[in-house]
Amino acid sequence: MTGQTLSILMFIMTFCLLLFGFPVAFTLAGISILFAFSASLLDLLSSNYLALIPSKIFGTMTNELLVAVPLFIFMGIFLEKSKIAEEVLETIADLFGNVRGGLGFSVIIVGTLLAASTGIVGATVVTMGLLTLPTMLKWGYDKKLASGLICASGTLGQIIPPSIVLILLSDVLQGAYSQAQLLKGQIPTNPISTVDLFAGALIPGLILVFFYCLWQLILIFVKPETCPPILRKNKKKNSNPIIIIMLPIFLIIAVLGSILAGIATPTEAASVGSSGAILLSYIKKRFSINNLKEAMIETMSISSMIFLILIGAKLFSLVFIGLEGRETISTFFETIPGESFGKMFFLMILLFLLGFFLDFIQIIFIIIPIIGPIILQLNIDPLWFGIMIAVNLQTSFLTPPFGFALFYYRGIAPQIVKTLDIYKGVIPFVIIQIIVLLLIAKFPELALWLPNKLY
Repeated sequence: MTGQTLSILMFIMTFCLLLFGFPVAFTLAGISILFAFSASLLDLLSSNYLALIPSKIFGTMTNELLVAVPLFIFMGIFLEKSKIAEEVLETIADLFGNVRGGLGFSVIIVGTLLAASTGIVGATVVTMGLLTLPTMLKWGYDKKLASGLICASGTLGQIIPPSIVLILLSDVLQGAYSQAQLLKGQIPTNPISTVDLFAGALIPGLILVFFYCLWQLILIFVKPETCPPILRKNKKKNSNPIIIIMLPIFLIIAVLGSILAGIATPTEAASVGSSGAILLSYIKKRFSINNLKEAMIETMSISSMIFLILIGAKLFSLVFIGLEGRETISTFFETIPGESFGKMFFLMILLFLLGFFLDFIQIIFIIIPIIGPIILQLNIDPLWFGIMIAVNLQTSFLTPPFGFALFYYRGIAPQIVKTLDIYKGVIPFVIIQIIVLLLIAKFPELALWLPNKLY
């Protein structure tokens, strides 16, 4: 048995165990150790090779960039716990709800704001569903349209910066790009940064928001019965609706703007955002020790899960490469026709399908470190490559019947909303996603223009 054969078996076994629902972090670590031990017994892998594991883990845990992850998670969770996001939604709904389709536009706008603050697809979909779905159903919104709007707006957390997905993806792409340059016999230069990825994702994200709003506008004229106005007799009187809306927006702009302007690193901006969320709750008299405690516990839980998976993925990648798994994949990719276009097209289809079964953390940490260096050797721009991955996975998480966003939404939707309603509702938004993905593929400057202007 060869090392390459073991690497293939290792990948297949890992994938099967993940499909059966085994914990991701422990599956990755356990399979890696098992195959590393087996390979050492067969003299296919030196036992000293495993001595690299501690340095890999230490390098991960001392990465300053990754400190931004729990900080941004806390920022989003605290804004939700303090009911600030709910207040913004109610205010926007009061302002535009009496206009046909106004509540739909409100969902898209608030979904964008939550995406920019939370950056986690599952959290945004669940929050949006709990906040908006009862109101939309109460006032006669079509169940399919309501489901589509909530799920699509919730997945904006994939692409709208500052996104947890983009932070993790940038860290992985930095390593993949460096390895690609070394494999080509070149010294790595101009590595992709989180700031680059934030800037590159901003325009595609706003294009998606525009197309979502355009679809809602079309329905107002084509199927007005699907999005009736809200005719409240007793509206909540907000003395300062502009202030209610603008304060969270100002916080998000301050965080994102400081990153894009080069004033602060993502980690520094994340700390400002977390502090700003607490300060905002004070200003609005919504701060409580209980909310702070709950937000900290949830942040710790989510962050621990992410970092455990990251450590397991580092171990998996190390053993997989040691067993010449990358050479196996590289040989396979050489058989794909069409040079860089054909290989890129194949990878996008593969990631799209994997998105049905694996969440973004697993794909970013397991698949990209293995395939990324192979693709980036083809002189593909790493920034454009990262944006394509983010939009592609966003589309996958929204696509029936296995999209992750649909499962999150199904968990909080009442029985009156059928699964078929959810599937039919998201299809127009999936089509929009595919259109935007094709536009980015055809016109890379949509992702590259802003980073080139800023830096």
